[in-house]
Amino acid sequence: MKRREVLKTLAALPLSGAVAPTALLAELPVPGKRNLFKELGLRTFINAAGVYTSMSASLMPEEVLDAITAGAGEYVMLDDVQDKVGEKIAELCHAEAAMVTAGCWSALVLGMAGVLTGRDMKKVAQLPFLSGTGMKSKVILQKSHATGYHHALSNAGVSFVTAETRGEVENAIDEDTAMMWFLNREAPSGAIQHEEWVEIARKHGIPTMIDIASDVPPVENLWKYNDMGFDLVAISGGKAMRGPQSAGILMGKRDLIAAARLNAPPRSGIARGQKVNKEEILGMYVTVERYINLDHKKEWQLWEDQVALIEHTAKGIDGVMTTVFVPPVANHTPTLNIYWAKDKIGMSGNDLCERLRDGNPSIEVRNGENDGIELTVFMLKPGQERIVAQRISEELRSV
Repeated sequence: MKRREVLKTLAALPLSGAVAPTALLAELPVPGKRNLFKELGLRTFINAAGVYTSMSASLMPEEVLDAITAGAGEYVMLDDVQDKVGEKIAELCHAEAAMVTAGCWSALVLGMAGVLTGRDMKKVAQLPFLSGTGMKSKVILQKSHATGYHHALSNAGVSFVTAETRGEVENAIDEDTAMMWFLNREAPSGAIQHEEWVEIARKHGIPTMIDIASDVPPVENLWKYNDMGFDLVAISGGKAMRGPQSAGILMGKRDLIAAARLNAPPRSGIARGQKVNKEEILGMYVTVERYINLDHKKEWQLWEDQVALIEHTAKGIDGVMTTVFVPPVANHTPTLNIYWAKDKIGMSGNDLCERLRDGNPSIEVRNGENDGIELTVFMLKPGQERIVAQRISEELRSV
């Protein structure tokens, strides 16, 4: 008997002497959860590579999943949930205001749009066509920061001027300069550092934006650049913070966030297609709150222990060498490089990457220095470091 038929039968039974509904329903088979990865033939893998978008970045913890599920069960006005969550995130991150966006790229687009349009709805409707509108159209950035992510800003119709020295930056500033943009990941390669960049912009009355997409840890970066005086800060939600992969945060000065929201859903504008739903907004709130309250020293020690286990296993193989390092900015976590003498182990780093990918379980690592492999552990599930160590050892010993 189908469940629907059982319910109809129960409804027809007299109250006195009727079989308890819960007892009867308990006897019905409960369908198991669908394994959609298996059903669709999708390869799942152990992620020892890092928080890359192409690898679906990170896995959301239970608290975030609970927030998303709870958010899916009720209606709420989108502006209301952005208002309330924005207030909370801004408070946590030392900003005047904040909003949840459809990833860091969307935060860059919306921040740029807000700078251009202010709260003028006529200008909002004109983006990205700036000619003849009276809106400024130039963004200045350091040459080493022009790595591709700046193209998010061009969605709003702006063009770019690159510079390498303070003198070049100041010479490039004119009445058409809309903003000065800083890519935090490339800070070590630029001649002008954060404080000086902000100081130059303030001197000339130009707003600044910084992209810190994958630049936590350390957790302090969530408020460091707001405290430093950047007018806008953009960050991804689905990387080390482990929020929704399709969400991010734009935070900064109150007037600029208000202007950015006029360019965002539920209104029509250049970012109408960059919709972020109530579930993701709530999920990002819980993500930020949870991440700030983590025991970061304990977590770092765990990562070091996991790296040490894999390193120890690999170094037990004749001809294998290792180095451990921490990238200075993006993906700032303990990272292991494994390489080997080719006269003892006849494979390349790319060969080992493919063997690990094609094995069971499938493991993703990266090509590393000295024609070896590079891996990190901060996206691993508990215990997976042992699997990674074993599989690397098996493959290196097999040739």
